[in-house]
Amino acid sequence: MGFSFRGARLVWHDKSLLQFKYRIRQITGRSRGISMEKKLKEITVFLRGWINYFGIAQGYQKCIDLDCWIRRRLRMSYWKNWRKVRTKVRNLLRMGVSESLAVTCGSSGKSYWRNAKTEGIHIALNNELFQKMGLISLRDRWVEIHYG
Repeated sequence: MGFSFRGARLVWHDKSLLQFKYRIRQITGRSRGISMEKKLKEITVFLRGWINYFGIAQGYQKCIDLDCWIRRRLRMSYWKNWRKVRTKVRNLLRMGVSESLAVTCGSSGKSYWRNAKTEGIHIALNNELFQKMGLISLRDRWVEIHYG
């Protein structure tokens, strides 16, 4: 069923978390040829169903960690889609990043995953932006299930 008992607590089974991460990796694949809007819709539908089923278990901190990980995957996917340095810098500037930071981030030779954690990309692709796009938060939904 996807759950385990640790003492008297109901927790997610490790295999369930691995399957969750595998599915998110499939949806947010960097070279997947669909629009970001469709990716976000797919992720939102998957997250809503997953947390509605697994939300009964104790996992507040894991929800926070998974939220951060999902957003980083999305930032990485955006960074991959922008491809060229000029496009990266333009998009960062358009999203409110200072010119020097945009040029530094855009011309960075780091991998997509490492770049997804840089300050400039966090400013441009912040949590509020993802929330406006319709991405749900596992943490918020978990709190609603347990305390709402």
